[in-house]
Amino acid sequence: MTSFWTPQLNAFLGALVLTIGAGLAWDALTPPALFLLFTASVAFLIWQGRSIGLVWAWSTLLLGVESLAWPIITMVQIRSVMEQPSDEQMGFILTAVLMGLFCSVFWISFSYGLFKRSGVARSGSALDAAPATGAGVPPPPRKKG
Repeated sequence: MTSFWTPQLNAFLGALVLTIGAGLAWDALTPPALFLLFTASVAFLIWQGRSIGLVWAWSTLLLGVESLAWPIITMVQIRSVMEQPSDEQMGFILTAVLMGLFCSVFWISFSYGLFKRSGVARSGSALDAAPATGAGVPPPPRKKG
């Protein structure tokens, strides 16, 4: 049994994780911008997170999007400093691309599992509407023999 404030506390913690991730990904964010991001994240997570599982599903999904944006942000930052990056900066970009891709796949897959576990309503596809017993499915064709 959860109390009323538990999803809000988790929304606060999830927004804190998202804000720290954004601060690490983009060094140029000012404290007022980080505070604005934190407030928007808390508001979004409280709005969408009716349970603790949904709060963390949305948090990990947004963290995966941040991880996917990290290499792009790194390339833009290096490109804005100089026209042709050095070999060391190219190595840093390669590391950012590989780690960003790995982390984004991990967090987005993790959020998919949390969404699935929380029982979010599925889209009305034909596979969801089909009975589990196989009724209505034609039998496979028989071999002549």
